[in-house]
Amino acid sequence: MAERPTTQPGHVDVVGMIGQCTFATGGPAIRAADLVIGDTRHLRHVATLARSTEVLRVPFSAGLDSIATHVDAGRRVCLLASGDPGFFGTTRALVTRLGSSRVTVHPAPSSVSLAFARIGLPWDDATVISAHGRPFDDAVTDAISAAKLAVLTGPDMPPETVGARMLEAGCGPRQVTVCSRLGEMDEDLHVTDLYGLAAGTFDPLAVVIVLAGSGLANGPQRRWADPFAHRAGMITKSEVRAVVVSKLDLPPTGVFWDVGAGSGSVAIDAAHLAPGLRVLAVEQNAADARRIRDNADAHGVDIETVEGTAPAVLSGLPDPDRAFVGGGGLDVLDEVWRRTREGGVVVATFASIGRAAAAARLLGEIVQISVGRGVPIGAGGEVRLAAENPVFVCSGTKPATSSKVRST
Repeated sequence: MAERPTTQPGHVDVVGMIGQCTFATGGPAIRAADLVIGDTRHLRHVATLARSTEVLRVPFSAGLDSIATHVDAGRRVCLLASGDPGFFGTTRALVTRLGSSRVTVHPAPSSVSLAFARIGLPWDDATVISAHGRPFDDAVTDAISAAKLAVLTGPDMPPETVGARMLEAGCGPRQVTVCSRLGEMDEDLHVTDLYGLAAGTFDPLAVVIVLAGSGLANGPQRRWADPFAHRAGMITKSEVRAVVVSKLDLPPTGVFWDVGAGSGSVAIDAAHLAPGLRVLAVEQNAADARRIRDNADAHGVDIETVEGTAPAVLSGLPDPDRAFVGGGGLDVLDEVWRRTREGGVVVATFASIGRAAAAARLLGEIVQISVGRGVPIGAGGEVRLAAENPVFVCSGTKPATSSKVRST
């Protein structure tokens, strides 16, 4: 297929640059242009190639007016841009103003592709958000729900502000890499977490990569975390946890509450299954709260222990996307259900059929789990099944604009 002619009179060539590198046809386009327009960091790399240069006017709307004036006058214009100009770049505005027949693009690797290449990860499954000249606050919900995220930052929304906005929105633990001055001799990669991002000071023109987990997982990797230290059997048994976690349908990111957490077993399982969740374990007993922290440390997961009595202590917590109520009574369940976000899931367990029936009227579903555990008989290796007390598991999904309350 024949290439589109470039460097024609009344035409603009957009040349993507990473540092001092351009696409193969970028050099000829620069040399043939009557005028090369770009910011100072790009123009310094082409000083020996360009016949005439002009610093790009800011904001870009003013620069676009200048480019259109030169093109309409029949000049051959070359515009220098970062990376791939068609990826959150200048191409859309130029084609809208001039028409595609008067624009030719010579892309370099995008800054996002280069950033992911630097940390050795694929990015075909990444969420990409531009905060450079665009309102990041409108996209923060998408940002905190992404397991693999790249944010293009700028002077009005530098990396540290992105970090602060994500923390304010209740984002869970993340690994962060700030990629600055990509392709330049002083290129810098700074590895931190969201707290370090929010507290730092970075080059505003950067790509911020935010990962929940390794960035490679194709799906949740189930890990049962037994054994747990617990107080006098105050623990959700593994067979019940299997049903509870299944009904929770944990998302990769969001906020999870374990209310009446006891040993923290459900919270710790949730953190293993979905490492991008922000997991909060709520417990009123001080000794149990310490035990939750010890169990979390022993199993290598990051959860937040909130010590206090529900429902009052819940008032200062971010609204959950998923919640498990393992203790505290029906008033606690009512408040958890009220606070849960639309589309969220609440699961609760009960030993009493009366409380379980009331919870089922609120949540909509109830199942009974009966476990018979093998115990030896005599010395011959025979076993019998010893029945444990049944557990009732109630669950439900919060509908949109719900006003449902428990029937008494």
